[in-house]
Amino acid sequence: MSKVPAVSGSGPLTLADRVEQALSDAGPVAAAFDGFEPRPGQRRLAGEVAHVFEAGGTLVAEAGTGTGKTLAYLVPAVLAGKRVLISTGTRTLQDQVFYKDIPAIARALDVDVRAAYMKGRTNFLCLHRFELLREAAAGLPPEERRWLERIAEWAAATATGDRAEIEDLPDDSTFWSELSATSEQCLGRECPQHADCFVTRMRERAADASVVIVNHHLLCADASVRQSEFGEVIPECDAVVIDEAHQLEDIVTQYFGVSLSTYRLDELARDGAAASATIPPDEGRFAVAVARALSDVQHAARRLFDAARTELRRSDGGGDRVILSPAAAERLSEPGQVLASALDALTLQLERRPELAPDLVAIGTRAASIRADLTQLLISSDGAYVHFIEARGRGVFLRAAPIDVAEVVRDAVLGGRFATVLTSATLAVDGSFDYVLGRLGLAGARTLRLPSEFDFTSQAVLYLPDDMPDPRSDEYNAAAAWTISRLLECTEGRAFVLFTSYSAMRDVHARLEPRVSWPLFVQGSAPRTALLRDFRATPNAVLLATSSFWQGVDVAGEALSCVIIDRLPFASPGDPLVAARINAIQSRGGQPFHDYQIPLATLTLLQGLGRLIRTRTDRGVLAVLDPRLTRMSYGRRFLASLPPAPMTQDLDAVRRFMARPKS
Repeated sequence: MSKVPAVSGSGPLTLADRVEQALSDAGPVAAAFDGFEPRPGQRRLAGEVAHVFEAGGTLVAEAGTGTGKTLAYLVPAVLAGKRVLISTGTRTLQDQVFYKDIPAIARALDVDVRAAYMKGRTNFLCLHRFELLREAAAGLPPEERRWLERIAEWAAATATGDRAEIEDLPDDSTFWSELSATSEQCLGRECPQHADCFVTRMRERAADASVVIVNHHLLCADASVRQSEFGEVIPECDAVVIDEAHQLEDIVTQYFGVSLSTYRLDELARDGAAASATIPPDEGRFAVAVARALSDVQHAARRLFDAARTELRRSDGGGDRVILSPAAAERLSEPGQVLASALDALTLQLERRPELAPDLVAIGTRAASIRADLTQLLISSDGAYVHFIEARGRGVFLRAAPIDVAEVVRDAVLGGRFATVLTSATLAVDGSFDYVLGRLGLAGARTLRLPSEFDFTSQAVLYLPDDMPDPRSDEYNAAAAWTISRLLECTEGRAFVLFTSYSAMRDVHARLEPRVSWPLFVQGSAPRTALLRDFRATPNAVLLATSSFWQGVDVAGEALSCVIIDRLPFASPGDPLVAARINAIQSRGGQPFHDYQIPLATLTLLQGLGRLIRTRTDRGVLAVLDPRLTRMSYGRRFLASLPPAPMTQDLDAVRRFMARPKS
């Protein structure tokens, strides 16, 4: 029997009533959770979420750090009596919700919660591709054969097929990419392993669940495939909670664009060669024709992407993203047409034989899909999308990204559900939700802003040095390295130093290394998870990092006592997508700097500074080195949104703060 009563003497309790009882001072959650502290903000958020779940509509809620927002939406979700979808921005939070929070809440409330954890299909072993690779094992390098043997033992025992169970498999393992399948590679119901497929099983568990936990990448992938012939991935849910909602625009932009890369063409050629092995021996001429068509696609793709690399080198500044101008589109047109013809020829070869194995049928379907994307990509501009070339790792991408995703978020990602809640610690700018409501197409949504439960006036100090040069000057990095070294003396290391660019990070690291005795870890020297593990385990460590460490990273306690930001994180106006969004705002008569660039930079800055204070006992130094924060008029907008820590330009004040004993 539930510990939360369903009725009272005056009639049935509302969901809000039941949630209030669950989170009361003497309620079941307080009794079951060690160290539970009553939090007014948490109760208010939980009540508002319960109201939306009952009455319908959309709630956008900023819940400052320490509010306990995860519990505030999970208690209503567990008690709602309807299927609720929870989407997180990171797998770390996804793991916490599924493995820790929901089981704890279920025990506390004595309720049966059927929860399902959903990930993208590339996290799962594809049994069909696994069998194909085992058949070709003799031709694999020794290291891959050893991995194949290990995975074979694991595959025989695993219930989920989730690669996360293989603890020492590298995050960037290229070998795993041959054992999992993207939606494009999946054979669907034609697959001989469909009934035993781990993705199929995951979907079945989700269809039977009352709470479904996904991440934003899967949420957006699902919304995208629902618009195609592939159908849904996530089951229909009455209500949805979007946690870490500040990430949503970027992820929607990624999934509702069009992309063609060297990796995608290489995979087509590799899978096509493997699928050709299913051609019967007496069909030798057909096999030769398919092999020739695949080879023609490879050569044409290499020529097109070599031309794309030339465009990247041709661009001013030699950046890794360059807009596809009309002139560049014209130069890529001829090699693009050659690739299109080669893809057409491959598709035609396979269409001529109706009785093909499913793997070969899939190659024809993929070739036709790539052909359609190529046609759309080699248009320099079509108004709704910005077209650009990007280098990432060893690959080159042709991309078309939507300039405005507000309608997509409203209608495709969030639309059609009875109740929607979006929450994050950073959604408001200058105390207003106008920016995020506009970017996500949520005009008219109810809003709620709850301050942090932490006492920043005693737990932190904000250091804004007054002697820094202009951040665009050649002297800036040298001055930054000097200031950082002095701050690290005050905090005895124990710091994150967050940069807005890799080049600045590398330059400052080279200048900093001979000056400090603290252990320095630098992004790029090891996988992200390994860097965080080593940082936590190493006394007085300092981590130098860029964008991926500005959010979704928790290091509680004295191991992290200082967060330093090198520059205000303005998105580069030279980036093709940023430039297109600036132009779109200008064309509507808006002010891009005030309406877009400052709010976006403010939310990014708040995420970076938010790494420091994660519990009521944390304390330390927040530092922003960029002098524009105090010298430029727009700096007041940033300052108005920062945590209410006492500000100082005096390094001695920082030393005194760090020397104070913890209360």
